[in-house]
Amino acid sequence: MSVQAIPTAEIPLTEAFDLARSEQAPVFVPSVVFADDRGWSLMNQMTGVLNADGQINYSVQYPGVIKAWHRHARQTDFWLPVQGNLKVGVHRETDGVSWSLVIGEKRPGVAVIPPSLWHGAATVGPTQAGLMYFVTHAYDASHPDEERRAYNSVAGFAWAVEHK
Repeated sequence: MSVQAIPTAEIPLTEAFDLARSEQAPVFVPSVVFADDRGWSLMNQMTGVLNADGQINYSVQYPGVIKAWHRHARQTDFWLPVQGNLKVGVHRETDGVSWSLVIGEKRPGVAVIPPSLWHGAATVGPTQAGLMYFVTHAYDASHPDEERRAYNSVAGFAWAVEHK
């Protein structure tokens, strides 16, 4: 199994959405930070991908937590950590390829994760991580578009911090 960084794209989010689906691979689109003497902001993060079927959610993950693995049959996820940092893991079962990337406050951007790819996240560092995410299909408790497996079920994938 190979573990590599999620590809980084300097393209509009709508193109990243199409690329992720066609390549069956995650795509990371860096964000532009707007900063002045008042502070900083991330703006226009989901432009062009919002639709009437989707929803925007926000979740907080405590230090040391690993939320993995799960996948969707129809839904594409757009992950934007806005507090702390997350190690994002993505695994394509068809050929055993895995990707990992740390994103968050110091590396803002949107990870686009298309259907059928296993994915999850581990909090990196001593503070909680806040994840804002858009999903292309709203959650339906009576028919959830979600399959789960254990966080340690992808052989060779390291959720722990890699000391180099």
